[in-house]
Amino acid sequence: MIDVLDRTAALAIAPELGEVFAAAFSAPGYDDEPDAEHFATDQLPTHADREDFRLVTARADGRLTGFAYGFTGRRGQWWPDRIAEAVSAELADAWIGGHFEVVELAVRPDAQRNGLGTELMTALLSGLPHRRALLTTYSDDRPAPRLYRRLGWQVLVPDLGWGSALYGLDRGVPEGR
Repeated sequence: MIDVLDRTAALAIAPELGEVFAAAFSAPGYDDEPDAEHFATDQLPTHADREDFRLVTARADGRLTGFAYGFTGRRGQWWPDRIAEAVSAELADAWIGGHFEVVELAVRPDAQRNGLGTELMTALLSGLPHRRALLTTYSDDRPAPRLYRRLGWQVLVPDLGWGSALYGLDRGVPEGR
C-alpha cells in the first residue's frame, strides 16, 4: 500500500523512516555507512520544510518497507548550487531551479526486486506540477541507475566528479511555476 505523506505525517514516523534508510543503504553494494539518526533528526526535518515537500511510503503487513521523497529545488540550496557548479552553465540554466528534486528512494533489502521502487517513484512524481525532475545516483552500473533509466530518466552528466551521475526527467508538464 502506497501512501503520500505531508510534513507532519512524515516527521511523525521519522525514526521508522530512519530504520528503512539505514537498512537500504547498508546493504551490499553501497559505499557509505548510513546514519539513521542524522537522517531522522536532521536531514528529513530540514527537507520537510522545503517547498512542495512530498514523501511516499510503502507498507506490507503494517511494516514500513520503503519510501521516497523530494521537494522543489531552488538555487541557493546546497544540492542545486553544488550541481550548478559541476555542470555547464547551459545545463544549469535549463534544469536547475524550480525542478522537483528527488532526494531519497529507499527500500528494505528484503523488499527489493519486486517493483516497489518503481511504485514509489511513480507515486512520488504523480500529479506534480514540475516540468523537470532531477536526482543524482551512482555513476556505475548498479540497480538504482538501471531503475531510473527504465523509468525514462536521462543521464544528463555521466560523472559529476565524485562518483555520481546527474539524471533528469522532462515530465512534459507545461511551464508555469
